[in-house]
Amino acid sequence: MAASTTSGFHVPATTASAGVLSANVNRRRRITPQAGHALEILGHAIEYLADEFMHEGGTFSADNAQLQAVQILMGVNRQVYFECPELPPFGKRILSLFHLN
Repeated sequence: MAASTTSGFHVPATTASAGVLSANVNRRRRITPQAGHALEILGHAIEYLADEFMHEGGTFSADNAQLQAVQILMGVNRQVYFECPELPPFGKRILSLFHLN
């Protein structure tokens, strides 16, 4: 395991983290300031690498180091996001407000 220097989140050092996660992607999440900062930095890094790749006219191949780096960063980005707790649906929040659940 490796740790992100900006967030303290533990992430695998392989591209396996870029796989499909079993979380509900349609739910809103409570993003902490720490996770938000990590997501912002990761987003900038992904955008920078993608821009550099396009500017250099790189080719799409499985062994391209820049594309592998982008895939790793995208996997870490998803992992940080999915580690944030899901917010209950609006209806459940209303019911809990009135102590009806």
